[in-house]
Amino acid sequence: MYRSKPMNKMEEIVKDKGELLKPPRVGEIVRGRIIGRGRSSVFVDLGNWGTGIIYGREFLQAKDILKKAKEGDELFTKIVDLENEEGFIEVSALEADREISWLKLKEKRDTAENIPVKILGANKGGLLATVMGVNAFLPVSQLSSTNYPRVEDGDGLKILKELQKFIGQEMEVKILDLDPRGEKLILSEKIKETEKIKEILKNYEVGNIVEGEITGVVDFGAFVKFGPENLEGLIHISELDWQLIENPGDVVRVGEKVNLKIIDISNGKVSLSLRALKEDPWKSIEKTFEKGKAIRGKVTKFNPFGAFIEAAPKIQGLCHISEFGNKTRMEEVLQIGSDYDFEVLLLDIKEHRLLLKLKSVTA
Repeated sequence: MYRSKPMNKMEEIVKDKGELLKPPRVGEIVRGRIIGRGRSSVFVDLGNWGTGIIYGREFLQAKDILKKAKEGDELFTKIVDLENEEGFIEVSALEADREISWLKLKEKRDTAENIPVKILGANKGGLLATVMGVNAFLPVSQLSSTNYPRVEDGDGLKILKELQKFIGQEMEVKILDLDPRGEKLILSEKIKETEKIKEILKNYEVGNIVEGEITGVVDFGAFVKFGPENLEGLIHISELDWQLIENPGDVVRVGEKVNLKIIDISNGKVSLSLRALKEDPWKSIEKTFEKGKAIRGKVTKFNPFGAFIEAAPKIQGLCHISEFGNKTRMEEVLQIGSDYDFEVLLLDIKEHRLLLKLKSVTA
């Protein structure tokens, strides 16, 4: 807080009391020396500009800063009024401290410096901390793979419970983003990890087959550790199997060893596929589901677009909502789990699309 010499980059905004030759301006940050104290005021020598005073609301707001200051100490202040009724220049220690803090935080971001922080609180979105007196937020998405909460059903209360375990602990983070005007400071724990992972991933390519172990199952897929470096990747729910999956836990379980295909590597993230190593059932159905052919299928699910129909093992077709007029009528005509007769309207093997038309409502 009290320094004999400001940092080099700070000199662009901090005016030294020995260089005060130009007229002062409101908003400038200056370095002065405390020359006296009153009951609720502090006087600061501003060199050629005269004497500055911290009093009233500015004194109360800067109590924590001023209580440790003694006469003769140097102090950064910000000019808030060029001359009050008593002829003093009104200055603020708190505003100067905040502005300098933001400047230093920007430098730490630009140099990608590691910062130790103590976690003070948590909410469903992430963790709360303070850096140099500035409130900071560490989003869940910016936690390292080790600390990321893997909650199977994505329940917000369960995530919050996992995050609360970090309160009181110290973490090493980097500054991801900052906005002094909006007083927003966003931290990241995984930046350092991501940089290291990007280097390791240069040894892998899209199309590689790797062996991995399921480490977490969530509603949108499964996390996997693979390779001798224990890299982490994600199998999206759509890449678990060729059939429609409602619950990833029906296909994989934590601790299970699986072979996977790398389908994407970007920004330090690896996308994996389990279904890419399974035989595509759509390749052998062209004759079975020719256009105009009658088939028997089971209703498995409703959505706003229509009804999903299991036409064969791992083959799902769609009976569009337009066949019924509206969702209510569709749910009156069809029952989930029941079989009906359909006619094939379209089969696109490449896009895995099978459009059906209801022929009979007799289950």
